[in-house]
Amino acid sequence: MSRTIKKYWPIFVAPTMAAFMIGFVIPFFYGIFLSFCKFTTVVDWKPVGLQNYTRIFFVNGKLDTTFLHSLWYTALFAVVTLVIINVVAFAIALALTKAIRGTNLFRTAFFLPNLIGGIVLSYVWLMIFNSALAKYSMTIVSTQWTAFWGLVLVVSWQQIGYMMIIYIAGLQAIPEDVMEAAEIDGATAWQKLWKVTIPMMMPSITVCTFLALTNGFKLFDQNLALTGGNPGKMSQLLALNIYDTMYGTTGWQGVGQAKAVIFFILVAALALLQNRLTRSKEVQQ
Repeated sequence: MSRTIKKYWPIFVAPTMAAFMIGFVIPFFYGIFLSFCKFTTVVDWKPVGLQNYTRIFFVNGKLDTTFLHSLWYTALFAVVTLVIINVVAFAIALALTKAIRGTNLFRTAFFLPNLIGGIVLSYVWLMIFNSALAKYSMTIVSTQWTAFWGLVLVVSWQQIGYMMIIYIAGLQAIPEDVMEAAEIDGATAWQKLWKVTIPMMMPSITVCTFLALTNGFKLFDQNLALTGGNPGKMSQLLALNIYDTMYGTTGWQGVGQAKAVIFFILVAALALLQNRLTRSKEVQQ
């Protein structure tokens, strides 16, 4: 049987590889090519060199700060949600791994928001936010900061339960004899947390940090449904900014594609850097 598989493995691999090439590799490199072209559809392209990349920052010789604003706004959003989601999810996971009644019920309740689609979830929260802010003659998009914290709350509420499950799995994998040894050595609860639990949780922390960081940079659905980039595109995250450029202005498809390439490079670099840093911590432990 093993010899047969070794002999005919290309037949089994070929369909998957073909689907991967057609669905990802070819569109990816074709997209990079189109970032150097002017086009309205993917077949009527005309090469323009680096013009699209220049137009990201300069329009008619004047500095366009829209993309730069979305860049730092997204970075701030990703950092804030990264901290909130991981800290709260870890704290809940610690609480739910203790011997308390109703643990499974609480786990289910915290995980449920993750099962709701981003668009639906955002519209529900939009009604909640606007109803609460109406007392102060405001809406969620009254300022870029009410929009910012609204997005933070919605995304954190949705993703905390998912990260909690990962942390619970990591906590349950810690050998009991290690914790018992720490107690025998006289370690306090705080010392056990910092010297034993967190170091042994680094694989789970790596996964959750990676997911929270990349999700923060790639967020689109909630941004579109909750704020739409308002007021005045001041709450646009990068993904929505690229979408608005591609489909909001005629003749800017190439610029939108160039933004998408920069976006990919940025997210890939951040993911690799974050993964390397957290992996180095694992090795040290």
